[in-house]
Amino acid sequence: MMKITVAGTGYVGLSMAVLLAQHNDVTAVDIIPEKVELLNSRKSPIADEYIEKYLAEKPLSLTATTDWRPAYTSAELVVIATPTNYDADKNYFDTSSVESVIDQVLSVNDSCTIVVKSTVPVGFTKGIHEKYPENAHRMIFSPEFLREGQALYDNLYPSRIIVGAPQEWADSVQRADVFAKLLQQGAIKQDIPTLHLNPTEAEAVKLFSNTYLALRVAYFNELDTYAEMKGLNARQIIGSHYNNPSFGYGGYCLPKDTKQLLANYADVPNDIIGAIVAANKTRKDYIADHIASLAPHTVGIYRLTMKSNSDNFRQSSIQGIMKRLSKKGITEPTLKPGQKFFDYEVCGDFEEFKKRSDMIVANRMSSELQDVKEKVYTRDLYSRD
Repeated sequence: MMKITVAGTGYVGLSMAVLLAQHNDVTAVDIIPEKVELLNSRKSPIADEYIEKYLAEKPLSLTATTDWRPAYTSAELVVIATPTNYDADKNYFDTSSVESVIDQVLSVNDSCTIVVKSTVPVGFTKGIHEKYPENAHRMIFSPEFLREGQALYDNLYPSRIIVGAPQEWADSVQRADVFAKLLQQGAIKQDIPTLHLNPTEAEAVKLFSNTYLALRVAYFNELDTYAEMKGLNARQIIGSHYNNPSFGYGGYCLPKDTKQLLANYADVPNDIIGAIVAANKTRKDYIADHIASLAPHTVGIYRLTMKSNSDNFRQSSIQGIMKRLSKKGITEPTLKPGQKFFDYEVCGDFEEFKKRSDMIVANRMSSELQDVKEKVYTRDLYSRD
């Protein structure tokens, strides 16, 4: 049993903490006291079925704290899973939270392994190796491949495990192997493909993987735009084995990862990578223009989140639609009582919401909209994410 500290309790950090706490002594560090209190009460601060179930039912060795110093001091392994939002002004990920944790760990612990799970630009790990040469051998990178709302499930049944350490550094490779074995130990799936890469290549895997997913979304969305404009049946064209059209790719990862990869291409010839980013804007422009052409007076926005069974609406595609519609003078009641969102009026009563809306815009259809389905505008062909 190892003493492990996980910095950050979002989808990545919390799913990692729960996974590792099955067989290790884990401390989760977060700067938000309310999240720490919930975790210490065995309640999940995020919507994730498996995390909620494991916290309630499994004998986990897991505690949470806002006090980073003792948590990092006693750790044999520190996993960093803090946010790295895309900074549009700098055209780069904001990695300050990751760098801050690294500084904190190095100030109190001279032996633990530091694993970066946050998504970072290609070359970030090499940069911190150069910044901290005496501690470079302790720092490795391991990308995550998780879905919002199913983060722990995806750790229990991972498609693959990737650990990034300079392959010529024996100590780093050994530390990476220890971490990979911890992930394998916590998983339910057996014989998980495990790849040992250099850190820069591991960073590239994450950004290229997510950009490929965005490419698929953008491709089928453009197919759907063509079908709708030409009066064709998109479902017949797509069939049942490919992507379900949407208002655009969104969520926490794809928008920022595609933009970061495009930024990494600044001095590299490309057509496809830039087109993927541009296609997402074009899709949202088209959806908003099409809704406006139908001349609704009041548009109801159904669900701000990107996916079902998720409480995370960061960068959801429907927000892009809302912003565009507001510029066209179309009003929208949303569903959070007593609050405002983008300064829009909020409707807290679902029946009133349905009655007041001339049109209900839904990125994903739901059974609770069936009684007003004639009002619903969606490009959800298959009633799934």
